[in-house]
Amino acid sequence: MVVPPESTTPPVAAPPPAATGQGPLAGFDDLADQLGGDAGIAIAPVGGGQSLVAGTTQSGAAWSTIKVPLAIAALTQPGGSGQLASAAQAITASDNAAAEQLWDSLGEPTDAATKVQAVLQNFGDPTTAVESRKTRPEYSAFGQTAWSLSAQAQFASFLPCHTQSAQVLGYMDDINADQRWGLGTLPGASFKGGWGPDVQGRYLVRQFGIIPAGNGQLAVAIAAEVSSGSFNDGTAMLTKIAQWIGARVSTVTSGATC
Repeated sequence: MVVPPESTTPPVAAPPPAATGQGPLAGFDDLADQLGGDAGIAIAPVGGGQSLVAGTTQSGAAWSTIKVPLAIAALTQPGGSGQLASAAQAITASDNAAAEQLWDSLGEPTDAATKVQAVLQNFGDPTTAVESRKTRPEYSAFGQTAWSLSAQAQFASFLPCHTQSAQVLGYMDDINADQRWGLGTLPGASFKGGWGPDVQGRYLVRQFGIIPAGNGQLAVAIAAEVSSGSFNDGTAMLTKIAQWIGARVSTVTSGATC
């Protein structure tokens, strides 16, 4: 069932500034030094609150991770039920053609960007500007949105708290097997990945989602840029990062709830 376009939760105020390398992220730089590239992580308690960040990679092109707010925007428009199949494919299989269908359903590029940006704002991210122009002709406009890990973790922290996101969060529980690296190796994780090369061909590989933590849940965003520049090495880095944070949050922190 598609939820109605009206949100049951009021827009969220800007989050407090992120803190660096504290609590469960203490020691991340030591891990990153062993990974063979640049990496970053941000976490936030479900329901909102201060983000914690660590690592040298803290922003970059959103790539396919932007398909989550895109799918929410498309499904919550009038007539959004007609986009269910495209939303499922865009999230579970990261299908680019399906994501373009969702984007086109939102109107002209500037209108589509405004609607996706409104979803971000309503889910705790008031700062990210969704790209409406094809800055790299071979890639989607929305995929080139600059999305920081801190802002992405804040967005993720409200996914379990809105009726608007229930359908898409369910798709994030059902990601295809070939994309279950990184956060996908953690039991009970709901997540979405994205990846792509910069103009020099070096891959940025990133994910965000919700993982169990204590008696609650934690929002996590991670990213890697490996020295080799390869996609496979990037996914291997994210798996090591996910395993590291998964083990730490089970012992040193409790997750929150909405």
